[in-house]
Amino acid sequence: MTEKVTFWFDTSCPFCWVTSRWIKEVEKVRDITVEWVPMSLAVLNDGRDLDPGYMDMMKANWGPARVFAAVATEHPEKLDELYTAMGTRIHPGDEGGKKGYGAYDEVIAQALEEVGLDRKYAAVANTEEWDDKLREYHQGAMDAVGNDVGTPVVKFGDTAFFGPVITRIPRGEEAGKLFDASVQLASYPHFFEIKRSRTERPRFD
Repeated sequence: MTEKVTFWFDTSCPFCWVTSRWIKEVEKVRDITVEWVPMSLAVLNDGRDLDPGYMDMMKANWGPARVFAAVATEHPEKLDELYTAMGTRIHPGDEGGKKGYGAYDEVIAQALEEVGLDRKYAAVANTEEWDDKLREYHQGAMDAVGNDVGTPVVKFGDTAFFGPVITRIPRGEEAGKLFDASVQLASYPHFFEIKRSRTERPRFD
C-alpha cells in the first residue's frame, strides 16, 4: 500500500535538508507519495526577541520562503525539483547562513533558471506579496504538529511530527528501515516524542 508523506520544509534549514534527502532516498526503496509544502523559520521567529545575528539570518530566509509560497500556489508540481535545486546550492554548495534581506537573490535566480520557472518569481523574494499565503502554508504545519517546533515537519499518514532530526543521510535499505520505524511510531496514537542532545552538525554527503 502506498504511504502518503507530507513534508513541510524551509530551504534554509540544514537539518530539514538532511531529512528531505532521506525522504528522497526512501522514494527509491518504498512505495510512497510525497507532498512538499513550504513553511518558514522566518515566520516562526517573527516578532521574537532572539540573538541579533540569528535574526539577521531570518531576514535573509524570507526571500526563498516567499518564492516557495508563490511556486507552491501556482506550480506545485515544481516544488520538489526547485527545493532540490535551491537546497543543493545552499547546503552542499555552502551558500547557507546568509544574513540580511535579499541575501539569497542570486541563489534563487539560479535555481529558478535550472528548473525552468519564470524569473518573475525571483522578484517576489523582496516583497510582501506572498506573505499571507506563506503564513497559511506555515500554519498548516503548526496545525498538524503543534507549537514550539522547527523544521522539518513530516506527516506520516495522519500523524505529523517535528523531525525526524537527523545529521546524516541514510541510503538504500537503511533509509527504508528508518522510514518503516517512523511509520510504525506514527501509527501508535499515544506516541509523542523522542529526543536527545545533538553531538554533530548536519553532513550533506
